[in-house]
Amino acid sequence: MFGNNTSGSLVPIPGTDPRLGAWSHHAFVPHPLGEDSPELTPATYLAVADARAALAALDSTARQLPNPRLLRRPSLRREAQSTSALEGTYEPLRDVLTAESEEPTSETMREVLNFVSMADQAFAWVESGRPLSVTMLSELQRMLVYRTPADGASSGRVRDIQVVIGQRQTSTLGELPVRAARFVPSPPGPDLEARVRDLVGWMTTDRRATVDPVISAALAHYQFEALHPFHDGNGRIGRLLIVLHLRTMSVLSEPTLTVSPWFEARRTQYYDRLYSVSCDSAWDAWVRFFAQGLAAAAAVTHRQMLDLVKTQQQLKEVVRGSRLRADTAHALVDYAVSHSVFTVRQVERDLGVSYGRANRLVQDLVELDVLQEKGSAYRRRFFAPAVLSVLLDPEPADS
Repeated sequence: MFGNNTSGSLVPIPGTDPRLGAWSHHAFVPHPLGEDSPELTPATYLAVADARAALAALDSTARQLPNPRLLRRPSLRREAQSTSALEGTYEPLRDVLTAESEEPTSETMREVLNFVSMADQAFAWVESGRPLSVTMLSELQRMLVYRTPADGASSGRVRDIQVVIGQRQTSTLGELPVRAARFVPSPPGPDLEARVRDLVGWMTTDRRATVDPVISAALAHYQFEALHPFHDGNGRIGRLLIVLHLRTMSVLSEPTLTVSPWFEARRTQYYDRLYSVSCDSAWDAWVRFFAQGLAAAAAVTHRQMLDLVKTQQQLKEVVRGSRLRADTAHALVDYAVSHSVFTVRQVERDLGVSYGRANRLVQDLVELDVLQEKGSAYRRRFFAPAVLSVLLDPEPADS
Protein backbone atom coordinates (compact mmCIF):
# COMPACT_ATOMS: atom_id res chain seq x y z
CA MET A 1 0.00 0.00 0.00
CA PHE A 2 2.99 2.31 0.35
CA GLY A 3 3.70 3.46 -3.20
CA ASN A 4 5.95 6.09 -4.75
CA ASN A 5 3.84 8.95 -3.41
CA THR A 6 4.22 8.08 0.26
CA SER A 7 4.97 10.84 2.78
CA GLY A 8 7.78 8.91 4.42
CA SER A 9 10.01 5.89 4.05
CA LEU A 10 9.90 2.25 5.09
CA VAL A 11 12.83 1.07 7.17
CA PRO A 12 13.66 -2.54 8.06
CA ILE A 13 13.17 -3.65 11.66
CA PRO A 14 14.21 -7.02 13.14
CA GLY A 15 12.97 -8.76 16.25
CA THR A 16 12.41 -12.05 18.02
CA ASP A 17 9.12 -13.56 19.11
CA PRO A 18 9.22 -16.11 21.98
CA ARG A 19 6.86 -18.40 20.08
CA LEU A 20 7.64 -17.77 16.41
CA GLY A 21 11.33 -16.94 16.60
CA ALA A 22 13.25 -14.29 14.68
CA TRP A 23 11.37 -12.00 12.34
CA SER A 24 11.97 -9.01 10.07
CA HIS A 25 9.49 -6.39 8.93
CA HIS A 26 9.29 -2.68 8.06
CA ALA A 27 8.33 0.44 10.00
CA PHE A 28 7.14 3.76 8.56
CA VAL A 29 9.19 6.89 9.23
CA PRO A 30 7.48 10.14 8.11
CA HIS A 31 9.44 12.78 6.27
CA PRO A 32 10.03 16.00 8.28
CA LEU A 33 7.38 18.67 7.84
CA GLY A 34 8.29 21.36 5.34
CA GLU A 35 8.33 25.11 5.74
CA ASP A 36 5.29 25.67 3.54
CA SER A 37 1.79 24.30 3.31
CA PRO A 38 1.24 21.27 1.08
CA GLU A 39 -0.67 21.88 -2.14
CA LEU A 40 -4.35 22.20 -1.28
CA THR A 41 -7.50 22.56 -3.36
CA PRO A 42 -9.84 25.58 -3.21
CA ALA A 43 -12.43 23.40 -1.41
CA THR A 44 -9.93 22.71 1.35
CA TYR A 45 -8.99 26.36 1.72
CA LEU A 46 -12.72 27.16 2.06
CA ALA A 47 -12.98 24.53 4.82
CA VAL A 48 -9.98 26.12 6.55
CA ALA A 49 -11.62 29.55 6.29
CA ASP A 50 -14.85 28.16 7.79
CA ALA A 51 -12.85 26.68 10.66
CA ARG A 52 -11.11 29.97 11.33
CA ALA A 53 -14.47 31.79 11.36
CA ALA A 54 -15.98 29.28 13.81
CA LEU A 55 -12.92 29.44 16.05
CA ALA A 56 -12.99 33.25 15.95
CA ALA A 57 -16.65 33.29 17.01
CA LEU A 58 -15.89 30.93 19.89
CA ASP A 59 -12.90 32.97 21.01
CA SER A 60 -14.78 36.27 20.73
CA THR A 61 -17.49 35.00 23.05
CA ALA A 62 -14.92 33.61 25.49
CA ARG A 63 -13.15 36.97 25.62
CA GLN A 64 -16.40 38.74 26.54
CA LEU A 65 -17.18 36.50 29.51
CA PRO A 66 -16.32 37.85 32.97
CA ASN A 67 -14.55 34.61 33.83
CA PRO A 68 -14.17 32.24 30.86
CA ARG A 69 -12.11 29.83 32.96
CA LEU A 70 -15.31 28.81 34.72
CA LEU A 71 -16.16 26.77 31.63
CA ARG A 72 -12.75 25.15 31.18
CA ARG A 73 -13.13 22.23 33.57
CA PRO A 74 -16.52 20.96 32.33
CA SER A 75 -15.27 21.22 28.74
CA LEU A 76 -12.16 19.27 29.70
CA ARG A 77 -14.23 16.46 31.20
CA ARG A 78 -16.26 16.19 28.02
CA GLU A 79 -13.05 16.10 25.98
CA ALA A 80 -11.51 13.55 28.36
CA GLN A 81 -14.46 11.18 27.99
CA SER A 82 -14.46 11.37 24.20
CA THR A 83 -10.72 11.31 23.54
CA SER A 84 -10.40 8.27 25.82
CA ALA A 85 -13.28 6.50 24.05
CA LEU A 86 -11.41 6.94 20.76
CA GLU A 87 -8.62 4.84 22.27
CA GLY A 88 -10.96 2.15 23.58
CA THR A 89 -11.28 3.41 27.18
CA TYR A 90 -14.97 4.07 27.64
CA GLU A 91 -16.85 5.59 30.55
CA PRO A 92 -20.34 7.13 30.16
CA LEU A 93 -20.23 10.91 29.95
CA ARG A 94 -22.62 11.34 32.89
CA ASP A 95 -20.32 9.22 35.06
CA VAL A 96 -17.26 11.20 33.98
CA LEU A 97 -18.93 14.52 34.70
CA THR A 98 -19.96 13.42 38.20
CA ALA A 99 -16.82 11.43 39.12
CA GLU A 100 -14.51 12.55 41.90
CA SER A 101 -10.92 13.14 40.82
CA GLU A 102 -9.59 12.07 44.22
CA GLU A 103 -11.38 8.72 44.23
CA PRO A 104 -11.83 7.17 40.75
CA THR A 105 -14.25 4.26 40.85
CA SER A 106 -12.34 2.11 38.35
CA GLU A 107 -9.11 1.83 36.35
CA THR A 108 -10.83 3.16 33.25
CA MET A 109 -12.21 6.15 35.15
CA ARG A 110 -8.72 6.87 36.47
CA GLU A 111 -7.43 6.91 32.89
CA VAL A 112 -10.15 9.36 31.84
CA LEU A 113 -9.61 11.67 34.81
CA ASN A 114 -5.84 11.52 34.33
CA PHE A 115 -6.44 13.29 31.02
CA VAL A 116 -8.18 16.15 32.84
CA SER A 117 -5.24 16.56 35.25
CA MET A 118 -2.76 16.38 32.38
CA ALA A 119 -4.59 18.96 30.30
CA ASP A 120 -4.97 21.29 33.28
CA GLN A 121 -1.22 21.15 33.83
CA ALA A 122 -0.46 21.63 30.14
CA PHE A 123 -2.61 24.77 29.95
CA ALA A 124 -1.03 26.13 33.15
CA TRP A 125 2.48 25.61 31.76
CA VAL A 126 1.64 27.28 28.44
CA GLU A 127 -0.03 30.23 30.17
CA SER A 128 3.01 30.67 32.43
CA GLY A 129 5.20 31.00 29.34
CA ARG A 130 6.82 27.58 29.43
CA PRO A 131 7.62 26.62 25.82
CA LEU A 132 6.54 23.32 24.33
CA SER A 133 9.37 20.80 24.48
CA VAL A 134 10.03 17.06 24.38
CA THR A 135 10.54 17.22 28.14
CA MET A 136 7.10 18.80 28.61
CA LEU A 137 5.46 16.18 26.41
CA SER A 138 7.19 13.42 28.36
CA GLU A 139 6.01 14.86 31.68
CA LEU A 140 2.46 15.07 30.34
CA GLN A 141 2.61 11.46 29.18
CA ARG A 142 3.70 10.37 32.65
CA MET A 143 0.68 12.14 34.17
CA LEU A 144 -1.64 10.54 31.66
CA VAL A 145 -0.63 6.94 32.45
CA TYR A 146 -0.05 7.45 36.19
CA ARG A 147 -1.33 4.48 38.20
CA THR A 148 -2.89 2.84 35.14
CA PRO A 149 -1.97 -0.51 33.57
CA ALA A 150 0.19 1.40 31.05
CA ASP A 151 2.34 2.95 33.79
CA GLY A 152 5.81 1.43 33.80
CA ALA A 153 9.50 1.84 33.13
CA SER A 154 8.90 3.61 29.80
CA SER A 155 6.50 6.19 31.25
CA GLY A 156 7.56 9.81 30.98
CA ARG A 157 10.06 9.38 28.14
CA VAL A 158 10.21 8.77 24.42
CA ARG A 159 9.64 5.05 23.92
CA ASP A 160 12.50 2.59 23.71
CA ILE A 161 10.38 -0.25 22.36
CA GLN A 162 8.73 -0.95 19.02
CA VAL A 163 4.96 -0.50 19.00
CA VAL A 164 2.31 -1.39 16.45
CA ILE A 165 -1.09 0.15 15.75
CA GLY A 166 -4.36 -1.52 14.85
CA GLN A 167 -4.90 -4.74 12.98
CA ARG A 168 -5.32 -5.40 9.27
CA GLN A 169 -8.67 -6.83 8.23
CA THR A 170 -6.78 -9.46 6.23
CA SER A 171 -4.62 -10.61 9.16
CA THR A 172 -4.90 -14.22 10.25
CA LEU A 173 -5.34 -15.81 13.65
CA GLY A 174 -1.98 -16.33 15.34
CA GLU A 175 -0.12 -14.10 12.89
CA LEU A 176 2.92 -12.29 14.25
CA PRO A 177 1.57 -9.03 15.82
CA VAL A 178 3.97 -6.79 13.88
CA ARG A 179 2.82 -8.34 10.60
CA ALA A 180 -0.85 -8.34 11.59
CA ALA A 181 -0.72 -4.61 12.47
CA ARG A 182 -2.24 -2.01 10.20
CA PHE A 183 0.51 0.50 10.89
CA VAL A 184 4.00 0.15 12.31
CA PRO A 185 5.42 3.55 13.39
CA SER A 186 9.04 4.65 13.65
CA PRO A 187 11.46 2.30 15.43
CA PRO A 188 12.81 3.46 18.82
CA GLY A 189 16.20 5.02 19.19
CA PRO A 190 18.10 8.29 18.67
CA ASP A 191 16.49 8.93 15.27
CA LEU A 192 12.98 8.86 16.77
CA GLU A 193 14.04 11.21 19.56
CA ALA A 194 15.58 13.59 17.01
CA ARG A 195 12.43 13.57 14.89
CA VAL A 196 10.25 14.36 17.90
CA ARG A 197 12.56 17.30 18.71
CA ASP A 198 12.26 18.45 15.10
CA LEU A 199 8.47 18.32 15.32
CA VAL A 200 8.42 20.34 18.54
CA GLY A 201 10.73 22.89 16.90
CA TRP A 202 8.41 23.05 13.90
CA MET A 203 5.36 23.57 16.11
CA THR A 204 6.98 26.35 18.13
CA THR A 205 8.08 28.30 15.04
CA ASP A 206 5.65 31.07 14.16
CA ARG A 207 4.82 30.59 10.48
CA ARG A 208 1.42 32.30 10.51
CA ALA A 209 2.56 34.57 7.69
CA THR A 210 2.76 31.61 5.31
CA VAL A 211 0.75 28.74 6.84
CA ASP A 212 -2.69 29.13 8.43
CA PRO A 213 -2.71 27.84 12.04
CA VAL A 214 -5.53 25.40 11.21
CA ILE A 215 -3.34 23.89 8.48
CA SER A 216 -0.26 23.77 10.69
CA ALA A 217 -2.30 22.12 13.46
CA ALA A 218 -3.45 19.47 10.96
CA LEU A 219 0.11 18.82 9.78
CA ALA A 220 1.49 18.65 13.31
CA HIS A 221 -1.26 16.28 14.46
CA TYR A 222 -0.53 13.89 11.62
CA GLN A 223 3.21 14.01 12.27
CA PHE A 224 2.83 13.34 15.99
CA GLU A 225 0.56 10.35 15.39
CA ALA A 226 2.83 8.97 12.66
CA LEU A 227 5.88 9.19 14.92
CA HIS A 228 3.94 7.74 17.87
CA PRO A 229 6.68 8.82 20.31
CA PHE A 230 5.36 7.18 23.49
CA HIS A 231 4.48 3.62 24.39
CA ASP A 232 0.94 4.72 25.31
CA GLY A 233 -1.26 7.83 25.19
CA ASN A 234 -0.22 9.18 21.78
CA GLY A 235 -3.76 9.70 20.49
CA ARG A 236 -4.94 11.56 23.57
CA ILE A 237 -1.79 13.71 23.78
CA GLY A 238 -1.94 14.38 20.06
CA ARG A 239 -5.49 15.70 20.26
CA LEU A 240 -4.60 17.83 23.27
CA LEU A 241 -1.77 19.30 21.20
CA ILE A 242 -4.33 20.53 18.67
CA VAL A 243 -5.83 22.86 21.27
CA LEU A 244 -2.42 23.80 22.69
CA HIS A 245 -1.19 24.66 19.20
CA LEU A 246 -4.20 26.89 18.49
CA ARG A 247 -3.67 28.51 21.90
CA THR A 248 0.03 29.25 21.30
CA MET A 249 -0.76 30.56 17.79
CA SER A 250 -3.26 33.03 19.39
CA VAL A 251 -6.24 31.51 17.57
CA LEU A 252 -7.80 30.72 20.96
CA SER A 253 -7.34 32.75 24.12
CA GLU A 254 -9.17 30.22 26.32
CA PRO A 255 -8.68 26.50 25.59
CA THR A 256 -12.29 25.37 25.99
CA LEU A 257 -12.48 23.73 22.54
CA THR A 258 -13.51 20.06 22.64
CA VAL A 259 -12.23 18.44 19.44
CA SER A 260 -12.59 14.71 20.13
CA PRO A 261 -16.41 14.21 20.09
CA TRP A 262 -16.53 15.02 16.37
CA PHE A 263 -13.59 12.75 15.55
CA GLU A 264 -14.96 10.00 17.80
CA ALA A 265 -18.24 10.00 15.86
CA ARG A 266 -16.19 9.52 12.67
CA ARG A 267 -13.38 7.37 14.01
CA THR A 268 -13.04 5.12 10.95
CA GLN A 269 -12.76 8.09 8.63
CA TYR A 270 -10.39 9.81 11.08
CA TYR A 271 -7.97 6.88 11.12
CA ASP A 272 -8.33 6.30 7.37
CA ARG A 273 -7.46 9.93 6.58
CA LEU A 274 -4.35 9.78 8.75
CA TYR A 275 -3.32 6.49 7.17
CA SER A 276 -3.83 7.87 3.64
CA VAL A 277 -1.34 10.65 4.32
CA SER A 278 1.29 8.04 5.11
CA CYS A 279 0.47 5.83 2.12
CA ASP A 280 -0.38 8.39 -0.56
CA SER A 281 0.54 11.86 0.78
CA ALA A 282 -3.21 12.60 0.77
CA TRP A 283 -2.68 15.89 2.59
CA ASP A 284 -5.57 17.70 0.91
CA ALA A 285 -8.22 15.22 2.05
CA TRP A 286 -6.76 15.11 5.58
CA VAL A 287 -6.54 18.89 6.02
CA ARG A 288 -10.09 19.34 4.71
CA PHE A 289 -11.43 16.64 7.05
CA PHE A 290 -9.49 18.14 9.96
CA ALA A 291 -10.74 21.67 9.22
CA GLN A 292 -14.33 20.46 8.99
CA GLY A 293 -13.86 18.83 12.38
CA LEU A 294 -12.51 22.00 13.97
CA ALA A 295 -15.35 24.09 12.51
CA ALA A 296 -18.00 21.70 13.84
CA ALA A 297 -16.27 21.34 17.21
CA ALA A 298 -15.99 25.11 17.61
CA ALA A 299 -19.68 25.56 16.78
CA VAL A 300 -20.76 22.94 19.32
CA THR A 301 -18.43 24.30 22.01
CA HIS A 302 -19.67 27.83 21.30
CA ARG A 303 -23.30 26.78 21.68
CA GLN A 304 -22.54 24.91 24.88
CA MET A 305 -20.62 27.89 26.25
CA LEU A 306 -23.60 30.19 25.65
CA ASP A 307 -25.96 27.62 27.20
CA LEU A 308 -23.77 27.33 30.31
CA VAL A 309 -23.61 31.10 30.70
CA LYS A 310 -27.40 31.30 30.33
CA THR A 311 -27.83 28.56 32.92
CA GLN A 312 -25.40 30.31 35.27
CA GLN A 313 -27.47 33.50 35.04
CA GLN A 314 -30.74 31.63 35.62
CA LEU A 315 -29.37 29.94 38.74
CA LYS A 316 -28.19 33.28 40.09
CA GLU A 317 -31.68 34.68 39.50
CA VAL A 318 -33.05 31.87 41.67
CA VAL A 319 -30.61 32.86 44.41
CA ARG A 320 -31.46 36.55 44.07
CA GLY A 321 -35.15 35.71 44.43
CA SER A 322 -34.51 33.91 47.71
CA ARG A 323 -33.67 35.07 51.22
CA LEU A 324 -29.96 34.53 50.52
CA ARG A 325 -27.97 37.73 50.19
CA ALA A 326 -24.36 36.71 50.74
CA ASP A 327 -21.95 37.02 47.81
CA THR A 328 -20.71 33.55 48.66
CA ALA A 329 -24.04 32.10 47.50
CA HIS A 330 -23.40 33.53 44.03
CA ALA A 331 -19.81 32.31 44.24
CA LEU A 332 -21.13 28.83 44.94
CA VAL A 333 -23.25 29.01 41.79
CA ASP A 334 -20.11 29.86 39.81
CA TYR A 335 -18.35 26.98 41.52
CA ALA A 336 -21.15 24.58 40.55
CA VAL A 337 -20.82 25.67 36.92
CA SER A 338 -17.08 25.06 36.82
CA HIS A 339 -17.14 21.87 38.95
CA SER A 340 -19.65 19.32 37.73
CA VAL A 341 -19.41 17.50 41.08
CA PHE A 342 -17.96 18.58 44.44
CA THR A 343 -17.99 18.00 48.19
CA VAL A 344 -18.56 20.40 51.07
CA ARG A 345 -14.88 20.08 51.97
CA GLN A 346 -13.92 21.25 48.49
CA VAL A 347 -16.24 24.25 48.79
CA GLU A 348 -14.66 25.05 52.16
CA ARG A 349 -11.18 24.89 50.64
CA ASP A 350 -11.79 26.66 47.33
CA LEU A 351 -14.17 29.40 48.52
CA GLY A 352 -12.18 30.08 51.67
CA VAL A 353 -15.04 29.72 54.15
CA SER A 354 -15.46 27.60 57.27
CA TYR A 355 -16.80 24.09 56.99
CA GLY A 356 -20.00 25.09 58.78
CA ARG A 357 -20.52 28.01 56.42
CA ALA A 358 -19.80 25.86 53.36
CA ASN A 359 -22.22 23.19 54.55
CA ARG A 360 -24.96 25.75 55.19
CA LEU A 361 -24.48 27.34 51.76
CA VAL A 362 -24.66 23.99 50.00
CA GLN A 363 -27.81 23.03 51.91
CA ASP A 364 -29.41 26.40 51.10
CA LEU A 365 -28.84 25.80 47.39
CA VAL A 366 -30.16 22.25 47.68
CA GLU A 367 -33.36 23.63 49.22
CA LEU A 368 -33.64 26.03 46.26
CA ASP A 369 -33.21 23.09 43.84
CA VAL A 370 -30.09 24.73 42.46
CA LEU A 371 -28.00 21.80 43.72
CA GLN A 372 -28.75 18.13 44.15
CA GLU A 373 -27.08 15.60 46.43
CA LYS A 374 -25.74 12.20 45.41
CA GLY A 375 -23.69 9.56 47.18
CA SER A 376 -23.81 8.23 50.73
CA ALA A 377 -23.99 10.12 54.00
CA TYR A 378 -20.30 9.28 54.45
CA ARG A 379 -19.27 10.77 51.10
CA ARG A 380 -21.84 13.33 50.06
CA ARG A 381 -21.36 14.90 46.66
CA PHE A 382 -23.29 17.69 45.01
CA PHE A 383 -23.96 18.91 41.50
CA ALA A 384 -26.19 21.37 39.67
CA PRO A 385 -28.74 19.38 37.58
CA ALA A 386 -29.24 22.31 35.18
CA VAL A 387 -25.50 22.46 34.49
CA LEU A 388 -25.30 18.69 34.00
CA SER A 389 -28.20 18.86 31.56
CA VAL A 390 -26.30 21.33 29.36
CA LEU A 391 -23.12 19.24 29.45
CA LEU A 392 -25.04 16.09 28.48
CA ASP A 393 -26.87 17.78 25.62
CA PRO A 394 -26.00 15.73 22.53
CA GLU A 395 -24.19 17.22 19.57
CA PRO A 396 -26.63 18.67 17.02
CA ALA A 397 -27.25 16.32 14.11
CA ASP A 398 -26.10 18.84 11.51
CA SER A 399 -22.68 19.19 13.17
